[in-house]
Amino acid sequence: MIDLRFPTALQIVLGIQIAEEDGVRCTSQKLADSLGVNASFVRKLLVPLSRDGIVAASQGKGGGVRLARKPETITLRDIYLTVTDEKKLWVARSDVPCQCVASANIVQFFERLAGEAEGLVLQMLANRTVADSVSEIRKLEMARLSGYVVSRTARNG
Repeated sequence: MIDLRFPTALQIVLGIQIAEEDGVRCTSQKLADSLGVNASFVRKLLVPLSRDGIVAASQGKGGGVRLARKPETITLRDIYLTVTDEKKLWVARSDVPCQCVASANIVQFFERLAGEAEGLVLQMLANRTVADSVSEIRKLEMARLSGYVVSRTARNG
């Protein structure tokens, strides 16, 4: 089963920062609407993000969710490790019968392979911050909008 906690938590954190930059109050319901999920699901993901000091939530009339630290200090690795509870990226099958050289050694081989892959993924995520990611998303949005305007103008022109 594909684990969607990281991409969902990443969208939540980026959405919180974008809302902050745009001067919009961010709530779990607004986040849920943007994800197309139930607000209780968003709140479940906010628990570990809050526990690890990535987000902070306040209740009441002016309440909402905000980042607990500056976006330049939050890495995508931080978010990943927070919501996956150190679950391994890949896990070797342990129920392989020892029928040949490959099956007798596949678990140990695959654990090494998976460990190396996970190390590379975590290193890459550690090199990207929330601030970097929001900047990249804003550039993508500008390109999307300018492409839309150009194609719309081309159709009407």
